[in-house]
Amino acid sequence: MDFYQQILADTGYKPKTTFWQDFSIAEWFGEKAIRDTYKRAFNEWKSNIEYLTELVLILNWKIWQLAEVNEPIARVYDELWKEADQYCMDNLKGDELQYFLRTTD
Repeated sequence: MDFYQQILADTGYKPKTTFWQDFSIAEWFGEKAIRDTYKRAFNEWKSNIEYLTELVLILNWKIWQLAEVNEPIARVYDELWKEADQYCMDNLKGDELQYFLRTTD
């Protein structure tokens, strides 16, 4: 079962982006590549509530995926997740905030 099928089966959420694959590729090149991938994705999509929300979800799923097998990279994802999540909490309002909270709950 591929990532998208697994996420759908586990959570009922159907991914809309290639963020999972983008970060999985970046992991082969290390922390700098992960941070660069995050920066590009965040800057490109922070005004799209669905993609921004999915970015936060993917970062969180990456933490859990790597927590026991690559703790240093999991910590990078944790830092990026906290940054993106805080951005959402500080900047989203109304229906966008409700969408974010409902989807990430």
